[in-house]
Amino acid sequence: MELFEKKLVVHTFGNVSGIDRKEGIVAIKPSGVSYKALKPEDIVLVDLDNKVIDSKLKPSTDFRTHLVLYKSFQDIGGIAHTHSPFATAWAQAKRSIPCFGTTQADHIRGEIPCTKDLTDKQIAGDYETETGIQIVEKVFSSNSEKSGMILVAGHGPFTWGIDPELSVYNTIMLEEIAKISWYTITIDPNAKPISKTLIDKHFLRKHGGKAYYGQELKN
Repeated sequence: MELFEKKLVVHTFGNVSGIDRKEGIVAIKPSGVSYKALKPEDIVLVDLDNKVIDSKLKPSTDFRTHLVLYKSFQDIGGIAHTHSPFATAWAQAKRSIPCFGTTQADHIRGEIPCTKDLTDKQIAGDYETETGIQIVEKVFSSNSEKSGMILVAGHGPFTWGIDPELSVYNTIMLEEIAKISWYTITIDPNAKPISKTLIDKHFLRKHGGKAYYGQELKN
C-alpha cells in the first residue's frame, strides 16, 4: 500500500513479497488486484515449490522471479517490484545508473546495474524464472547483492532487503535516485560519475564497519 500511496505503482502494477525462512512460505500480492481493493486476507501464501498454501487468489505473475531471488540470496527477507516512472525509464533505455552524486553513494557503492536482454528462447520459456536468473547473474557479476537495487532491461526495477519494509524503502530510494540522475543528464548529457574516493566515503560512513551516520542508541 505504501508503494501505491507514494505513486510508485498504479492500478494493479507491481508487487511486494516477504518470506518466512523457517516455514519456507512466501507471502505476496495477488495477481491483478487493484491496491484500492486490496485487503490483508487477499495476500497469497506460497511455498518454495510454487504451491499455493492458503488462498483462493493467484499470486503475482512475478512470483517465480521472487522465488529465484529468495533461493539465491539467503539473507534477504523481502522483495519489491514496480514500474515506477524514472527507474523504469532507465530500465527501458537498458542503462545502468551511473553514480553521479553522493545521494546515490549513500545507498549503493557505485552504479545501479541493469541486466542484459533476455533471449527469445528465454522469453518463450519460463519467462519469470528466467528474469530472476538474469537478475542473479547480474548481481553476482556486479557484486551488488547488498545494495538491494537492480534494473531489468526493458522491464523495470526490483529491490530487496532483510524484510518487506526495507525492500519498499529501497524502491523509494531507487526511484528518487533515478529521477535525480535523469535531471543530471538532461542538464549535462556528458556528466561523469563522482570519484571512487567520494563514493566510498559516503557509502562507508553509512554502511561500513566504522559507520558514523545516524544516532547511537545508549541504554
